[in-house]
Amino acid sequence: MLTAQLQFQTSLLENPIFIAFIIVLILILLVIISGLRVYREYERAVIFRLGRALPGAKGPGLIYVIPIIDRAVKVDLRESFFDVPRQKCITKDNAPAEIDVLIYHRIMDAYDSVIKVADWKGAAVGLSQTTLRSVVGDINLDEILAERERINNILREKLDEVTNRWGVKITSVEIREILPPSQVLEAMIKQMEAERMRRATVTEADGTRVASIKTAEGQKRATILRAEAAKKALILRAEAKRQASILKAEGYSQALEIIQGVAKNIDTKTLGIQYLDTLRNMAAGNSRKYVIPTELLNITGQIGKAFGAKTSNPEKKTSEE
Repeated sequence: MLTAQLQFQTSLLENPIFIAFIIVLILILLVIISGLRVYREYERAVIFRLGRALPGAKGPGLIYVIPIIDRAVKVDLRESFFDVPRQKCITKDNAPAEIDVLIYHRIMDAYDSVIKVADWKGAAVGLSQTTLRSVVGDINLDEILAERERINNILREKLDEVTNRWGVKITSVEIREILPPSQVLEAMIKQMEAERMRRATVTEADGTRVASIKTAEGQKRATILRAEAAKKALILRAEAKRQASILKAEGYSQALEIIQGVAKNIDTKTLGIQYLDTLRNMAAGNSRKYVIPTELLNITGQIGKAFGAKTSNPEKKTSEE
């Protein structure tokens, strides 16, 4: 039985019709598999079936394109840019200028970008060149150099009006470089140098003025501070003198009070001695002086009583012994 099966298989493999059938089957499978397409998230496909475009764009993910019958056009939806070749434009004041522009864009409708225009990027480049020359022709050279942002916005709006019907959005237009004529460039450099020198002179003058003001203010402040210091010193000296006078007067007052208190306790004996001492001082001179005190008798009597008491006291002591 096994021998018969092996002979049958061998005869099939040797049969050219069977071999041709296998080859055709493999080719059909390869053709069917070749119709599978995988598109990324940012990719879309516009399918043409026998020359007729299928509505809408296909993708992302896995799609099937019928081999030979369908043709797929892949469209990238990511934002991209293209460079407009450097253009020599004439400004409003008849000055030539070479301008280089970058244009950023994004395809919003893949179907329109394929169906409604043959080569939208080439058309956008040509449109950018003519639009750039038209915009620059209405602006003076100084405005071009100073107002790039306004020119960028004007170019973007005018380009977007046209490319919008192709399903393309112009997101931004950037002037990359502006090259004025060499004579104008030299004049601009000289003007810039003169402007810098003017600014330096003005800055130096402002610095000198500010320094003079600051110096005057400093001197004024110093004068005020010296005057205030002198005023405070005079006030302090006057206050010190007043305090010294008050203390001196208080000292005299306290001394008088002490003298008055001591004088109240002085007895007649002490006054008599002081009186005699005064008379002795008066008589110390060379000239003759006659002093007859009215109280001489009272004083003599007091002295006698004093001496009598002294002489009587020793007698009493001896008698007591």
